[in-house]
Amino acid sequence: MRAVRITRYGTADTLRVEEVDRPVPADGEVLVRVAATTFNAVDGAIRAGYMTELIPVDLPYTPGLDLAGTVEDTGQDVIAFLGVPVGGGAAEFAAVPEDLLVAAPRSIPLTDAAALPVAGLTAFQGLFDHGGLQAGQRVLVNGAGGGVGGFAVQLAKRAGAHVIATASPRSRAAVLAAGADEVIDYTTTSLADGLTGPVDLVFNNVSGDPAELSRLTDLVRDGGRAVSAPPLPLTDDEARDVHWRILYVRNDTAQLTELVRAVDAGELSVDVSTRRPLAELAAVHADGEAGRLRGRAVVTL
Repeated sequence: MRAVRITRYGTADTLRVEEVDRPVPADGEVLVRVAATTFNAVDGAIRAGYMTELIPVDLPYTPGLDLAGTVEDTGQDVIAFLGVPVGGGAAEFAAVPEDLLVAAPRSIPLTDAAALPVAGLTAFQGLFDHGGLQAGQRVLVNGAGGGVGGFAVQLAKRAGAHVIATASPRSRAAVLAAGADEVIDYTTTSLADGLTGPVDLVFNNVSGDPAELSRLTDLVRDGGRAVSAPPLPLTDDEARDVHWRILYVRNDTAQLTELVRAVDAGELSVDVSTRRPLAELAAVHADGEAGRLRGRAVVTL
């Protein structure tokens, strides 16, 4: 079968499509014919070797934390979050533990469903598990134009929150369509000037200078919450009891099943901005790291 592998850490051009043996499922696993995977920022960090101490991997390594495909034995369409740094989605077949699989949404193409697991779970866990978001609260989604941010805007709005989002002009229309009540153009307006008042929760989806991003706590009410998806060394505001919670997304099939239900009920849309073949995965990595991707990028098999 074809699979993308890296044999050394480095830039996107270290990704190579190779012919490898088809995996043989172990006990508790099933063979899935992969329809699509995705690009996530952590894929790039693993490939570049930035996370070797936190998340070591054995080389050669096949990326792809998201998976959508069909179980060979049963013909059932499924999706899964394969785990960090397990990966393996960027291949024609994957041996996947059965307990990771969730029935795929029926209302969208199977390939597009690959965009849901990692980004959807990250958004859900950031807002509710870590952020404790409740109806009527004000939430600032920093970096709403990305895959996680787009889901976060929708989920927060569905929960009855007042949603303030930061986005560039390129993403403004999509963020408004996702349900944002206010959109701040971070390219022209500072958050301090753009906000009309403090928020109960800031959910950061942007990597950058930790000292600068730490100041997002200035925008949170006393005792409020601050959550960051990128694992940055952020500084708490001890005096006002605003503490950063770093989010490490975990697999939760009950949550993923609920996200699938919301998609099929028309309550949650999957914003796929580009669909590229497996042979172009290196180019997708390069585009993602250069900030050229909006929404979710799906890589089809």
